[in-house]
Amino acid sequence: MLMDKYKKIISRIYDSVSAIPPRGKIADYIPALAQVAPGSYGIAIALPDGRTDGVGHWHTKFSIQSISKVFTLAMVMRHMGSSLWQYVGREPSGSPFNSLVQLEHEHGIPRNPFINAGALVVTDRLIGLYDRPKEAILSFVRSVAGSDDIYFDKTVARSEYEHASRNLALAHFMKSFGNINGSVDTLIDVYCNQCSIAMSCEELARSFLFLTDRGINPFDGERILSVSRAKRLSALMLTCGFYDESGDFAFRVGLPGKSGVGGGIVAFIPGRLSIAVWSPELNEYGNSVRGIDTLERFTTDLGISIF
Repeated sequence: MLMDKYKKIISRIYDSVSAIPPRGKIADYIPALAQVAPGSYGIAIALPDGRTDGVGHWHTKFSIQSISKVFTLAMVMRHMGSSLWQYVGREPSGSPFNSLVQLEHEHGIPRNPFINAGALVVTDRLIGLYDRPKEAILSFVRSVAGSDDIYFDKTVARSEYEHASRNLALAHFMKSFGNINGSVDTLIDVYCNQCSIAMSCEELARSFLFLTDRGINPFDGERILSVSRAKRLSALMLTCGFYDESGDFAFRVGLPGKSGVGGGIVAFIPGRLSIAVWSPELNEYGNSVRGIDTLERFTTDLGISIF
């Protein structure tokens, strides 16, 4: 069976990578994230029929942080379509995820929806589409993960909000260019909550199956995105999903994916599977060291990527 094959591969990778002393540093600019147990490591795989398996801490919940940007982007794309791209670009930034520099030169239009400025624009549009945006985000994530046991981590959300000076600056700066419509305070509250969503590797892997199946949620059969929009979202993940390490991730792993500073990474092979990895020690770009190593080994051992 396919799952048995995948389980053998990830078990072998888990044993090999676990034997390497942890490298990197846990995110501490959000104090609540600094409390995560170092050395945590889990891998989960989900198949299009919803079956899952994993190794290590694959049932442990953690803050998904920027992985949430994929969910909010999908929610907004399904309503706005191509009109969204008037307000946020589709190019890699080549700058840190929370940089202000490019906004000055590009008149408040962020380079892509996965850097913080771009994600704030997307969340601002989402707030305009839903009367209860936080509840809508949770409802969407639960539906694509096929689980009601997914919540905001209020401790992380509060900690993030208390240290949101850079994101507040980004939002106010873009508002001065007319690219933020609503209240900045409301925007930052919703954004901090979406980033605080706590999920396990199993839930994350399941939640990306709608992209594996080109826009269809396998848990209820709903078409979330058209084939064209699912393709475009997947392309953005490949080119922009890992901040200014996106090119290297595509080179080493060869899959569309998204990372978060909570140590999670999720990626997928269209039509075949999605895979999530969690290990909180990050490299200088804010991506999980073990996560990238794991996914590089996975596509190499499996002999399959999108290329």
